[in-house]
Amino acid sequence: ASTVLLATDKKVLMAPAMNPKMWAHAATRRNRATLQKDGIAFIGPAKGEMAESNEAGEGRMAEPLEIVAAIETMLDEKPKPLAGRRIIVTSGPTHEPIDPVRYIANRSSGKQGHAIAAALAKLGAEVRLVSGPVTIADPVGVATTHVETAAQMNQAVESLLPADAAIFVAAVADWRTANAAGEKIKKVAGKGPPSLQMVENPDILAGIGHHAQRPGLVVGFAAETQDLIANAEAKLKKKGADFIVANDVSHESGIGPSGVMGGDRNKVRIVSRAGVEEWPEMGKDEVAARLAALIAERLQTVVV
Repeated sequence: ASTVLLATDKKVLMAPAMNPKMWAHAATRRNRATLQKDGIAFIGPAKGEMAESNEAGEGRMAEPLEIVAAIETMLDEKPKPLAGRRIIVTSGPTHEPIDPVRYIANRSSGKQGHAIAAALAKLGAEVRLVSGPVTIADPVGVATTHVETAAQMNQAVESLLPADAAIFVAAVADWRTANAAGEKIKKVAGKGPPSLQMVENPDILAGIGHHAQRPGLVVGFAAETQDLIANAEAKLKKKGADFIVANDVSHESGIGPSGVMGGDRNKVRIVSRAGVEEWPEMGKDEVAARLAALIAERLQTVVV
């Protein structure tokens, strides 16, 4: 294999897998650095269980589908309009604790946000994804920070500034309990449910929309059950966004049995100061690709 690699002038992708101690060894690190300088690309290794019994750590081979995605990216000769651009994306819900076993949440699956992060990466962007608790895999080629609460998401986004663009897809909880209980709240016979004192969470979109280090392009999402356009237009003005991606998440939206939140399809309107552009219903990956292309187009006219 080594002699074949010496003789080839084609792109090479390596997917290393080895014992964690082997991977951490100084000689392995030096060898990898040398190969990367020579233009060899790497996918993985990941952290997890090894083939050896009771062995875990960094050294597990990347998943086959991740390797396939990396190969597709390497073979893609299309222009990369977002090359050199740094973009922040938020995705998924937030979980606001009530006590150690209960929390306030919403139905967001993270599918749309993760798809947008992946689509931006395919166009060459350096994507930093901040994800709330989801059950889907991190997008390939995207650096992901995992958080639980709105406060954690806000802090993570702030730490990633400066950036060329920020896309706020996450369905962030508007409120949290003022004081989460340290122990499970028990039901007491004869007494009603406990009252919860609520306080407002940080408004991440508005905070970045009016930030001293505001990205050149700020995009927000509005998931509404009524007055879709009116609410999206109000959000656009209040939050300091360049445009809002609005979608109807009511049962009357007509999108599949599972609806927009949790489903695989979406129908959005792009609301900006120039007006409203309605897109047809399509898969969330298609929405992501079309939105990534729009962001690339807008960034060409933005001086950052």
